Amino acid sequence: MLALLGLVVVVVVVAALVVVVLTVRRTSAPVGDMDGLPADVVGLRQEVAALRAEAQGALRHVGLVRYDAFASAGPSVGGRQSWSLALLDDGGNGVVLTAIHGRSEARSYAKSVADWRSEVPMSPEEQDAVASAKP
Repeated sequence: MLALLGLVVVVVVVAALVVVVLTVRRTSAPVGDMDGLPADVVGLRQEVAALRAEAQGALRHVGLVRYDAFASAGPSVGGRQSWSLALLDDGGNGVVLTAIHGRSEARSYAKSVADWRSEVPMSPEEQDAVASAKP
């Protein structure tokens, strides 16, 4: 359930960012060429600039690694149901969420990330998720 909620949040954030990027690209004009633009266009450009400033702290970089945490225990124990998800902003700050699923139990972990690193030791899969989120 938590995994589904996390995935929904990621999809919504990515969709919102795509809309913002497409809008910015469509309305981009040469810098300093605002004298001939209507007032509403100038206002929209100012709003886009404010949105860009706000988006810098948004969790925009996503990395997902799926794996079988119990591959050495034999076939069909884990079935690649374990995963690590990195959700990071432009500065590499955010969180790595990990869910390890076995036949009889599941565990989840959250580790904070600052500047693309964590103070808590990360598993190789968590490191891969952070690396794949890096632009």
